[in-house]
Amino acid sequence: MGYGSYSFEAHQALTTARNALPTQEVFTQRSCHPRMSPLGVQFRESRDSADHPNTVSITFALDVSGSMGAIPELIARRELPGFMKALLDSGVTDPQVLFMAFQDAAGPDAPLQVGQFESTAELMDQWLTSTWIIGGGYSQYESYDLAMYFAAHHTKLDSWEKRAKKGYFFMTGDEPCYPSLEPAWVKELVGDTLPAPLPLEQVVADLERTHHAFFLVPDPARFASCGAFWQQYLGSRAIALATPEDTCAVAAAIIALSEKAVPDTHALAKRLLDAGESSSRVTRIVDTITPWAKANGIA
Repeated sequence: MGYGSYSFEAHQALTTARNALPTQEVFTQRSCHPRMSPLGVQFRESRDSADHPNTVSITFALDVSGSMGAIPELIARRELPGFMKALLDSGVTDPQVLFMAFQDAAGPDAPLQVGQFESTAELMDQWLTSTWIIGGGYSQYESYDLAMYFAAHHTKLDSWEKRAKKGYFFMTGDEPCYPSLEPAWVKELVGDTLPAPLPLEQVVADLERTHHAFFLVPDPARFASCGAFWQQYLGSRAIALATPEDTCAVAAAIIALSEKAVPDTHALAKRLLDAGESSSRVTRIVDTITPWAKANGIA
């Protein structure tokens, strides 16, 4: 997937048109959309094309339980066009975006939903707004491991296969994860047979073979309750956002720096200011990513 050209103007028009709509008219699904069921899916593919010869593969895996559903809504109403524009303006020319959604596999309601990698505004928007925003919760855990497992074993990326360049995996959440991925859940929801429970360390290692993995927590208060857990597995890539509104902006900044579209956080700040971002938001974004940037010698 991922064919067609991107138009910021068309994308902005889509999001602006729904600003006044209630949530239930933006996200109309009341069950898992049949095309987003992961069961039996062999691969979701991010492929090069004449339009996009050097794809950069990006997955947003969104927790849609409880209050975490606010992030998909922000992305759909306002933030996604800015994310794409920031990447393109930085020189990341061929981004392809896939949306996943997940919640606790112990519950009965669509623990995993998976779209396709797309390059056009209309198709990205279609998959995002086809997501069932479930709400609620079933335990103190969410099935982050299930989303990571799918990305590790059921995606094909030309960026990796042709150029040995990893994709990007941004997961949102505010809870710890189960210590191991249960074979029964994988069999029921994805269709794969695991011989034994898969420790979370191995789930993360499998994902990081082909993806740069990040865990974005919506605010410092929620990071205080789950940040230490995720730092055990992801180190500086477990990141406390200042506000949920920064999800896309922080992801775009990380990609721009990782892809060397901008050399350091100072150049990033100048690029954001030149693009019209407010100085307060630029400062906030740079402050958010600085611990990760320093840990990776980018700051």
